[in-house]
Amino acid sequence: MNIDIVIVNWNAGSQLRECVDSVLAHGDDVVSQVIVVDNGSTDGSSDMVENLLGVKVIRTGENLGFAAACNMGAMVGDAQYLLFLNPDTRVEAGSFSVPLAFMRQPENARVGICGIQLVDKNGKVSRTCAEFPTLLRLTASALGVDRLPGLRGMGMRMAEWDHDDTRRVDQVMGAFFLVRREVFSECKGFDERFFVYFEEVELARRAQLAGWESWYLTGARAFHAGGGTSRQVKTRRLFYSLRSRLLYGFKHFPSWQAWLLVAVTGLIEPVTRTAWCIARGDRAGVRQTWSAYRMLWCSMGRIMRGEGRWNP
Repeated sequence: MNIDIVIVNWNAGSQLRECVDSVLAHGDDVVSQVIVVDNGSTDGSSDMVENLLGVKVIRTGENLGFAAACNMGAMVGDAQYLLFLNPDTRVEAGSFSVPLAFMRQPENARVGICGIQLVDKNGKVSRTCAEFPTLLRLTASALGVDRLPGLRGMGMRMAEWDHDDTRRVDQVMGAFFLVRREVFSECKGFDERFFVYFEEVELARRAQLAGWESWYLTGARAFHAGGGTSRQVKTRRLFYSLRSRLLYGFKHFPSWQAWLLVAVTGLIEPVTRTAWCIARGDRAGVRQTWSAYRMLWCSMGRIMRGEGRWNP
């Protein structure tokens, strides 16, 4: 038994049971235990899996955020590998054994993080890998430039690549994030200042700085619904995405770039997002955009006073 699987649950409904059932069905005799960290769910979803053999449920009693819940779950087990798995995924035969065999090969001793193909409900391979954030890439995303045909490669998401070949990448998606426990411990886990979003890319960045590699494999796949439970709270989803972006900038960018990112994110992007929503006829999107930005502006003081800055 070599893998501890950590699933953070927040009102995932029946998706959680479907995910856990798929893990138990395709464990390939390599899964040590499934650790479900319930972040204060109110829909009874964690009750559906609590009494299953090989499943341990930890109830936080409140929503601690994704990074903090992952760290809590990681402390429970002692397997050589950790897999952080979203509750809106369903694994298949080989989902665990293929990446595990890859990481065990002597020539891959410095592969610290591994991801596999994720497919949607239509069986189409999703574009899940990303490049590390830079000021240019985040600005392109903020202005919506990376949505335009021929310019999609300017953003973080590797949208121009069909994800049909195995390769080394900057970051694999956190929906299926297999990491050596050695690497996770060396990096001191996820940075809990990232409530949700950017926590996996930030960890991958620190792992790379420590000499570890991230790889994307096409020899195994899993279903991923996408959006997860964050679909339920679109305004907060946008707020936390913007907040995490700024935290990442202050932690990993030169100071002048971090402040420029604040200006682009806080002053220019709300206008461009509103324009995109109007162009789509999405009036609800306009309301959600400005609600999210009001939340961001209210919390901007803490970020600008140094929250999230990198102190090695």
